[in-house]
Amino acid sequence: MEVVANKCQCEALRAKDPRYKKLADIIAKYAGREGALIPVLHEAQEVFGHLPPEIQMLVAEGLDVPLSEIDGVITFYSLFTAEPQGKYKIGVCLGTACYVKGAGDVLDELKERLQIDVNKTSADGLFTLEVTRCVGACGLAPVVSVGDDVYGRLTPDDIPAILEKYIESEKNSNA
Repeated sequence: MEVVANKCQCEALRAKDPRYKKLADIIAKYAGREGALIPVLHEAQEVFGHLPPEIQMLVAEGLDVPLSEIDGVITFYSLFTAEPQGKYKIGVCLGTACYVKGAGDVLDELKERLQIDVNKTSADGLFTLEVTRCVGACGLAPVVSVGDDVYGRLTPDDIPAILEKYIESEKNSNA
């Protein structure tokens, strides 16, 4: 009986994905330059949509930077995310005016409807739920933003119709 060692197929898979070539080009462009980490992470996130551990390791190796430093930058700056992001980012304002007027209940309804917690993405990849602080629309409290759209004076009962608008839009764009 012949035993064949299991080999990682990572390199073969990477070779088929043009994003890895782009990442290699980005790293090469900045390698050896002072302050390269943030621009490389920014461009890598533009290419991949987020910065999963595999991408972080490739950046660490390419820039000769400790992985812990990369993790520190990603977790410190809200611009970066290690988690996949939904097509639509939902921001629930929990600033004082919104909170007093019931934003917590609106947030709970979104969590229940989407079956996710804050800073997570729905199983269908459509929605990422975030908490924000004061969006400057206190007179419309409580406020929820979905992408560039802002909805005010909300109650939990308003949430199904808002979500359905984006779900339908997605169905129509895929039809």
